[in-house]
Amino acid sequence: MEAAALERILPDERATAEFGADIAAALRTGDVILLEGELGAGKTTLARALLRALAGDPELEVPSPTFTLVQTYATRIAVAHVDLYRLGSPDEVDELGLDEAARSGAVIVEWPQRAAGRLPAEAATITLDDHGSGRIARISGPQPFIARLDRSLEIRTFLDNAGWAHASRAFLTGDASARSYEVVTLPGRPRRIVMNAPTSPRGPVIRDGKSYAEIACIARTVHAFVAVDRLLAEAGLAVPEIEAADLDRGLLLISHLGDGAFLDGGEPVGERYVAAARLLADLHGRTWPPSVPVDGGTYTIPVYEREVMLIEAELLLDWYLPLATGMPVQDRDRADFRAAWTTVLERLAGCETSIVLRDYHSPNIIWRPERRGRDRLGVIDFQDALIGPAAYDVASLALDARVTISVEMERATVAAYAAAREAAGPFDRAAFDAAYAILGAQRNSKILGIFVRLDRRDGKPAYLRHLPRIRAYLARTLRHPALAEVRELYARFGLGAEGAP
Repeated sequence: MEAAALERILPDERATAEFGADIAAALRTGDVILLEGELGAGKTTLARALLRALAGDPELEVPSPTFTLVQTYATRIAVAHVDLYRLGSPDEVDELGLDEAARSGAVIVEWPQRAAGRLPAEAATITLDDHGSGRIARISGPQPFIARLDRSLEIRTFLDNAGWAHASRAFLTGDASARSYEVVTLPGRPRRIVMNAPTSPRGPVIRDGKSYAEIACIARTVHAFVAVDRLLAEAGLAVPEIEAADLDRGLLLISHLGDGAFLDGGEPVGERYVAAARLLADLHGRTWPPSVPVDGGTYTIPVYEREVMLIEAELLLDWYLPLATGMPVQDRDRADFRAAWTTVLERLAGCETSIVLRDYHSPNIIWRPERRGRDRLGVIDFQDALIGPAAYDVASLALDARVTISVEMERATVAAYAAAREAAGPFDRAAFDAAYAILGAQRNSKILGIFVRLDRRDGKPAYLRHLPRIRAYLARTLRHPALAEVRELYARFGLGAEGAP
């Protein structure tokens, strides 16, 4: 694997502790970090800061493992802290289980030179030396680790420039994309969130000279988030306020909307889904501009065209069906799939359009019970918004991919939306119901493919546990007469019935 290198000047103990936190932000399962330097160089100080940052506990007790050789920690990722200073023989390294520790977490090793080459070859090395009254850290290792650490250091510089020097950083979440988030804190100031959204690669060309991301209108830069955030804020929604931005590097410092989960103990609450449906009804009663000024230019909101919906639905063919059936998809299957979906999607012609947030469901809604009206709902994660059929986000909410929504709760959520629309003016309920079913089937077909792709391509198997729920949602939507052609095709694939694979 290609190697790379970095250097970091650490003028004092606080800088060393911050560097440990910056390493923690970049750490992933499988990383092995070798800490080199003479006695008193600061290896244990750095390891302690790293572990405390991973644990989110500045007071975490981190004893030196000089005598025990290995100390383990159940932090954001499992970590084995190793000190080989008193190692009797290099052969003892084989008994420490470091290979297994690296497979299930990360490993930090002090005095690695005593292992006589028995440590993983793909480890990163951080060498600490005196530098004036402080230290210098020289980091070398596999290019992926160095790239992650370099990005973490970029975030530290961004925070310094934004007036958040010496802020504490805590991992918040990463999502199904390349984006990640951190909570940053300083004494006496409200928390903020760093949104780390580097420009995503274009990806391989798959059709008509375009990549999947281009056809599916997946936002590749943070400009889309900034534009849609501005639109939603102007409409009165509780969305993050952008305090600082480096659009070229894909970094935003945004307000923290609160810790209130939309779910209650992991379970859906009817009152909250009804409130979220009414908020959608309010959004869909507005007129949205096709473009927004951003950073001296203009961001045009893409249109949710038929080709976008088709390429999304085809993820079912590309990823899910080969897993479910164990058989490759034939050219005839693909042609029949596109023909059936084209016929069904044509029935959306003339349906009501609005802004489509595209992932309006429980992970992206914050419940704020202390607030009133629309402000009770904080809305995040909308950078892939399009202008398209209004019913899409209703289906995203009422058929929530991350939690099981009963038929009764689904109906109550949809009814609350429809009642709010009817109260505001003319509303074609029959046309909406057909669009809701079509888009619910399209979305759940897409999600079946995405969740398998997250497992097979991206190494995120946790998403597979949602597949039975998504199949059940798909079966619900396919009952509508507007989906006759797709229902017949899916029956051929063994899909569409409750309990189908």
